[in-house]
Amino acid sequence: MKKEFAVIGLGRFGGSVCRALSEEGMEVMAMDTDEDKVNQFANTASHAVVGDSTDESVLKSLGIRNFDHVIVAIGDNIQASILTTLILKELGVKYITVKAQNDYHEKVLSKIGADQIVHPERDMGRRIAHNIISNNVLDYLELSDEHSIVEIVANEKLAKKSLIDLDIRAKYGINIVAIKRGRDIIVSPQADEEILMQDILIVIGADTDIDRFEKKVFEG
Repeated sequence: MKKEFAVIGLGRFGGSVCRALSEEGMEVMAMDTDEDKVNQFANTASHAVVGDSTDESVLKSLGIRNFDHVIVAIGDNIQASILTTLILKELGVKYITVKAQNDYHEKVLSKIGADQIVHPERDMGRRIAHNIISNNVLDYLELSDEHSIVEIVANEKLAKKSLIDLDIRAKYGINIVAIKRGRDIIVSPQADEEILMQDILIVIGADTDIDRFEKKVFEG
């Protein structure tokens, strides 16, 4: 069965989430107080609704508790974001992701039980900065304030060596969880797997350990 999603708030972030989910073939209800924004998604989402998410009766009438995942992407109105999240929790929604404006907003959302809190602008800023700084890092995904997944292109210091030769886990405390080689992906590579030039290593670990590894391999 397809999962059913609801996206509340159709600004830049909410709109992009709505489009991406719809493109993946998911059932998506798009909701906003702004009729013009809702009309923009009438042909994208499965349902597009004008409504006030801070009104419990409106959410009840939409059967919000039946959705598998609700994304609260309300823009600058922190009060509306918090109140909407609170109502969703009280109505028993299974999983709630909320866009946070700042650290204070995140703390409140955590206390009232949001399942996932995202900072799209902050996280994208960090991601871009990380990519700009290191030419060998293709992509960067923050898992928490201290841990990340990065994609690193193998250079001559890594090529023609096996994972056991490099002993990256013991030396740096990080793990190579997969290797992209052309169109192939080697998941959980064996210790005797030899790395080739231009392999893309998918590395997971603490940011400080990943930084040490990058400096040793690409600068040292």
